[in-house]
Amino acid sequence: MEKKPFSFGGDARMTVQGITIGRFDVGARFARWRAAQVDWRIILFCYLTLAPVLALFLYVRVIPIAWSVVISFYRWDLIRPLKPFVGLANYENLLSDANFLLALKNTAIYSIATVVFSILIALPLAVFLARKGRLAVFYQTVYFLPVITPMVPMAIAWKWIYDYNYGLFNYALSIFGIPPVAWLTDPQIALWSLIIMSVWKVLGYNLILFLVGIRNIPETYIEAASLDGASAWQRFRYITLPLLKPILLYVLVTATINAFNVFTQVYVMTVGSQAAPGQAVRVLVFDIWQNGFQYLKMGYASAEAVMLTFIVLGFTWIQFRLARNQEA
Repeated sequence: MEKKPFSFGGDARMTVQGITIGRFDVGARFARWRAAQVDWRIILFCYLTLAPVLALFLYVRVIPIAWSVVISFYRWDLIRPLKPFVGLANYENLLSDANFLLALKNTAIYSIATVVFSILIALPLAVFLARKGRLAVFYQTVYFLPVITPMVPMAIAWKWIYDYNYGLFNYALSIFGIPPVAWLTDPQIALWSLIIMSVWKVLGYNLILFLVGIRNIPETYIEAASLDGASAWQRFRYITLPLLKPILLYVLVTATINAFNVFTQVYVMTVGSQAAPGQAVRVLVFDIWQNGFQYLKMGYASAEAVMLTFIVLGFTWIQFRLARNQEA
């Protein structure tokens, strides 16, 4: 039998007793075999590196959520030593609780209005600021400043702006001879006053996201549409808006989640002497806080928190389904 040298990097012909049994690339097969062998030390290093972060996430996120679900089935009052199991009684009581139903209604109105208005204002502004101009960066900074400013000082500032006697809004109205408005104490407009403040607060965040998406759209699409005679509205409707759908879906989902979790501005601006009568600005998270930390009914508050979680998940699922149906 004639012996022929072979290398791991090229083709080799194996013969046994003068019969050729095949041609194969030894080097390629050896490289694939080595690539498939994962070093166990790398895996161990990855898990050890992630272990502190995963443990912290488990402790501050997963365990409290699971424990809230558990105690929602108990009459878990902090001042009572006995905490009996009540099953679904807490959830049944929610459906007949006037405060919960009012908070759910106010939260739904607040969330829908805040999300819709913040998107409808941010998107045209982003289209306008996407043009390269001298003051574009300045306007982006001005709109984004409220986003990075903490909510509590902003709520205090807006509480002064809405003040009936010394507020900036009523002072501006007095210049035109319009009587002052009870922005935070009138039950008809108190919730809308909070909506105005919240839209102003989140506008810059949505604006920056839309701006990033618009600037990532290839200029060739816009130029081709312009050469074909498309107007500015047609370019926005048939090019910009369809290509912005992933960004739009992200903004819609995150804005909805944040809106349903509103609490700080409601607590700072409407609790106390400037509270609207009849609990006109009562929202879900405020109701959860009051039941849990004022009335000490942790089981009932946990049931509300679970309901809020499922409501937010339901809205998120609907938004994803609508986006998927539009793509289809």
